[in-house]
Amino acid sequence: MTQKNNLLRNASFLMIAALISKVIGLLYKSPLSEIVGEIGIGYYGLAQNAYLILLMIASFSIPQAVSKVIAERLAFKEYKNAQKFFRGALIYTMILSGASALFCLFGAKYMIPSNQPGATLALQVLAPTIFLSGILGVYRGYFQAHSNMLPTSFSQIIEQILNAAVSIGAAWLFIHFFSDGTKEGIAKWGAAGGTVGTGAGVLIALLFMAAAYEVNRKQIARHVRADQTGKEDSYREIFRVLFLIVTPIIFSSFIYNINGYINGVMYSELAGRQGVNSEVVSTLYGEYSVYFLTIINIPLTLAGAAPTSMIPEVSALYAQHRRKAARRKIDEATQLSMFISIPAAVGLAVLAYPITRLLFPNTNGTAGTLLLIGAVTIIFNTNSNVSNGVLQGIGKANLPMWNAAIALVINVGLLVALLQLTSLGIYAVLVATIVYSIVICILNDISMKKYIHYKNPWGTAYLCPLLASIPMGVAAGGIYYLLELVTGSNLISLLFAIAIGGMIYLSFYTTIMTKLKAVEKRRRMEQRYKRERARERR
Repeated sequence: MTQKNNLLRNASFLMIAALISKVIGLLYKSPLSEIVGEIGIGYYGLAQNAYLILLMIASFSIPQAVSKVIAERLAFKEYKNAQKFFRGALIYTMILSGASALFCLFGAKYMIPSNQPGATLALQVLAPTIFLSGILGVYRGYFQAHSNMLPTSFSQIIEQILNAAVSIGAAWLFIHFFSDGTKEGIAKWGAAGGTVGTGAGVLIALLFMAAAYEVNRKQIARHVRADQTGKEDSYREIFRVLFLIVTPIIFSSFIYNINGYINGVMYSELAGRQGVNSEVVSTLYGEYSVYFLTIINIPLTLAGAAPTSMIPEVSALYAQHRRKAARRKIDEATQLSMFISIPAAVGLAVLAYPITRLLFPNTNGTAGTLLLIGAVTIIFNTNSNVSNGVLQGIGKANLPMWNAAIALVINVGLLVALLQLTSLGIYAVLVATIVYSIVICILNDISMKKYIHYKNPWGTAYLCPLLASIPMGVAAGGIYYLLELVTGSNLISLLFAIAIGGMIYLSFYTTIMTKLKAVEKRRRMEQRYKRERARERR
């Protein structure tokens, strides 16, 4: 396995895999919603949100944590320790994910809102998936520590392919064989069948990663035999390190992402107490959790490839006390992330309604409004993903945990106030989510400045893509509505609008970036000249 550090290469592998996976995810959500119905897709969304909470505890942060601790050992050529950490992480994760899976199986009813009991079965079906996901996370983290993103990338693609196929097939089979034919029965069993696909996808991805490990076993063994450091930690020390490093990262990700689950439960419970029909609650929450979140998660996942690739590299550089090199790597990750997230946010906001109508014909229009308002969260969430990765990479995983906790308290207080005092309904969830993402960005930025003396590259990373996105958004919107008026085709109009908008963005981005770099180069030359003159005067 190669250990060559190349952020752009590794991030590109993950981005391509993420794009393919998310497109597949988009394509199967529409036929799935047709099969299970509006109520069923709401149950599916509630079950997936609860599942993600347990997944965060069991395995969600395992790849990042494992890649961090192993990358640090590889940086000092401690190959024996790296291998022992891999085995220790497998044991650690099996225990953690096994406990989470058992809780999911027997405690599912406690995680589902009381007025949405039909989602409980769908969550229970996901219990084995939680256990398998933990093991899969360790394998992915191991390869990421070696700066080898190919196995992870391929496994994500085959995972999503099987997920899509099995979700649709199992949903139909469950309804056909187990449902009593009522609206509630179809929704309950359809949602449960839909979640079977998630487990099938994780299983095939795990088998692929295990096979990739076996292919590299001989090379791994050669590295272990060539270890000349003479340093080999005991398993007691390894488990201690894993606990101290992995646990804060797990809790950080848990708190960082739990707001989605809490928001869903609070919305369902409070809306129910205010007399809103449970079917209406389920339908509107499906618009938010399955339609809106599915769309914005595409650019978020693409932009998240940079932080994922960055963590092992920053960890290794920071462990070697190469702080300037670590900051340069963070600059690269930030710039790459914002290059994707800012135009994505602008484009999705401008074309919100046609995109949601195309991808989800069953939408009642709520998802389009949510996307129009909430596209901005892509930028804030991408920023906080980068800063979370940085703080985890430098061994400060407790900081994003506390920052997320503070933001969560603000999120909950605001959501309760909005649901109780206004008639915003599902839009109150969106407003609280936007505020939550902003607060985390601010707090994480303060933490980075304090502990790594990092300054955001505002010009190249933020200003450049923002300025390039403005003409892109204007052109894309104008082209779409003009073509839609002429052709009457939503699909054709969208394809042309996105293609031309993308070309305009790249053209403006290149021009603006060239000018910004010229200005920055001139500024550095002037500063160097002033320093030289000052030395001459002294």
